[in-house]
Amino acid sequence: MGEPEFISLRHADGYEAVARWWAAVSGAGYRVPGSAGGVLYLHGIQSHGGWFERSGSRLAEAGLAVLMPDRRGSGRNERDRGHADSAAQLLNDAADWLGELQRRAGCARVHVVGVSWGGKLALNLYRLRPHDVASLTLVAPGLFPIVDMTLGEKLRVAWSALADRRHLFDIPINEPEMFTATPRWREFIAADPLRLRQVSASFLIASRRLDRFTRDAHEHPGVPIHVFLAEHDRIIDNERTRNWLRRLEWPDRGLTEYKGAHHTLEFEPEGSTYVDDLVAAIPAR
Repeated sequence: MGEPEFISLRHADGYEAVARWWAAVSGAGYRVPGSAGGVLYLHGIQSHGGWFERSGSRLAEAGLAVLMPDRRGSGRNERDRGHADSAAQLLNDAADWLGELQRRAGCARVHVVGVSWGGKLALNLYRLRPHDVASLTLVAPGLFPIVDMTLGEKLRVAWSALADRRHLFDIPINEPEMFTATPRWREFIAADPLRLRQVSASFLIASRRLDRFTRDAHEHPGVPIHVFLAEHDRIIDNERTRNWLRRLEWPDRGLTEYKGAHHTLEFEPEGSTYVDDLVAAIPAR
């Protein structure tokens, strides 16, 4: 597996964030500028780029430059753990990384992959920068979660949003069993010191605001979109996601489902075709 290079980017507010970068790899094995295309790869609410290095490397081997940022406050970013000021801040951060990828890969439009919660961010990034996005690939996207906070917790979030926006709340998907059935990956998740276990009231409000575009995405002209689902997903609602995709009036839509699979498809056992399917789902560059 090709190892990524770690790079950093300073956002407009001075926050310095970390990303994994793979230059595209030629058929001869040499790293080359990403003229074949670029992929901006967005992780989930708890995860970070370290969970997805296998697919990032495989995309680079297919001739794509890959930029996989750790979202502010998560992964290798130690400052303000679990916090974001607003939905606009999260989107502006994603747009900064998109611009960085365009510069490094030398391409005007890039492909965006969003895993779990990152699928919601990917969809909203397309809304913000439609002319810069060539395609969307959503992997078990967190558009319709089946895991939620209790009413009491929601009320505490609402109060904290007024009184203490940085107050932290547990993410309600902390059990490794919710992500995968593969023992070694359950152990990896349980022991992962970079996994995010709490987010701020402000982040939760921002996440809710990002949900709004899910409802009116069909009003936009659309780009090629491919959705991957796992049969035994305990985090997202597969049926609502399928129905949303069917109603999406975009001309180029694809859906791949994996029987017996769990939420984090990257962690499926040997023999899964997921990573190869992910590469194949990126439209011809």
